[in-house]
Amino acid sequence: MKGAVRVPHRLLPAGLAVAALSATLLTACQGPAGVPVGNAGPTPGATAGYGTVFLGVGECSSFGTTSFTEVPCASERAAARVVARYDGTAADGPLCPATTDFVLHISAQAGAADEDGDGAIPQGYACMRNLEPPHPGDPGAGGGPRTIPGDCVYDSGAGQVRETACEGSGGRRPQYRITEAARTRTDCPASTALYVRLGGREPVGCARRL
Repeated sequence: MKGAVRVPHRLLPAGLAVAALSATLLTACQGPAGVPVGNAGPTPGATAGYGTVFLGVGECSSFGTTSFTEVPCASERAAARVVARYDGTAADGPLCPATTDFVLHISAQAGAADEDGDGAIPQGYACMRNLEPPHPGDPGAGGGPRTIPGDCVYDSGAGQVRETACEGSGGRRPQYRITEAARTRTDCPASTALYVRLGGREPVGCARRL
């Protein structure tokens, strides 16, 4: 899981002190209520997976409260599809695709029946997209594991900003909208009022005041 990261300074009128601001890039664990979170693993005593990799790209999971299982995508239990899959931890590995709805953390398991017969499933994470709306990872929807252009944020106090739905359904009024991503602050338009760290190849989010 990603933690709080430093955001470049807020732009203030000339002559005023520059205020430092931090941003919390939301993961599924930090998203709004109702966003599924938890760990994924094979059902004890059952074959693990319906493809060559447990919860591989294109495969589906059911929803749970604290755990998720792989199910055939045609099953009535199927609720979300894997759009990317990586070994290791989400904190150290590649970013999920921009419109990922939530992330499943896959615990390493030894001695379980698995897809290649070696009895082990490595630690990893799966980037998930709901099969049906809502899609909290969409721009402006107020959720998902990443903050992306189109998302809105508000000042949550103590030098932090948090993501919220742009239309105001998240319970907090949006104060800034991220209009684009840039490589550096100088690449942002002159109307930028706040810089937000996004990560990836264009790590600077250029946000305007609403």
